[in-house]
Amino acid sequence: MTSIRIAAAQTPEFRENVGAALDHAVRVAALAEAEGVALLVFPEGFLQGYLTDERSARRVALDLASAEFAAVLDRLPRSGPMLVMGLIEIDDGRLFNTAVVVQRGFLLGRYRKAHLLRGERAFEAGKDSPLFAIGTLRFGINICYDTNFPEAAAKVAASGASLILCLSNNMMPREKAEIFKPMHNAVRGERCRETGLWLISSDVTGERDGRIAWGPTAVLNRQGQLVAQLPLEEPGLLVFDFPCDGQDAGARLK
Repeated sequence: MTSIRIAAAQTPEFRENVGAALDHAVRVAALAEAEGVALLVFPEGFLQGYLTDERSARRVALDLASAEFAAVLDRLPRSGPMLVMGLIEIDDGRLFNTAVVVQRGFLLGRYRKAHLLRGERAFEAGKDSPLFAIGTLRFGINICYDTNFPEAAAKVAASGASLILCLSNNMMPREKAEIFKPMHNAVRGERCRETGLWLISSDVTGERDGRIAWGPTAVLNRQGQLVAQLPLEEPGLLVFDFPCDGQDAGARLK
């Protein structure tokens, strides 16, 4: 069986502190590199925080063609895994909830969240579902709420991918978090069964202002079965040997 090692980070929440987020990303990337990881996923809105009011989002948003974003790229490792990271993007005055794909400090591409919650009115919806590759692994991206819509996963499948990267940020009021706690993997599992794709998710964890984020950061197989997951409420790194032939493989928790 051939495999490629992938990983997902379950991280603290960083809000309007890009420096601290980058410091954390560099540490996690170094750990992943030591483990031989080829692809590493960070949560939705990881870089600046999941900021949904327009004033805050505009204050921290990054134009991917700007010197400010070039400085972010300069902080990222020049070796180790391909990185997929959530951030707030601005383009010609429009805000997007975006995932960037970076390798060795170079921007390879981006995905913009296509399905937006009512609380995400500050953002515009993305239209494209690009295909990315590392070695023989081809993957696409959904961001959190996207996975509630079969068409989002179907677009990834139609592109020729075998894996969905699901960047999430489920910091919620505690009562709401309790309700949704068992639902995240269940909904994502439906998308796996519909498309025959695997899925790896990355989420934040921690508590603030009456809110809590448990995750989950997990891997689901083509049948929608949970095959690996980090403990809830703990930052960590989920390392998984993704089977290029579609069979089950093994995970390691860090």
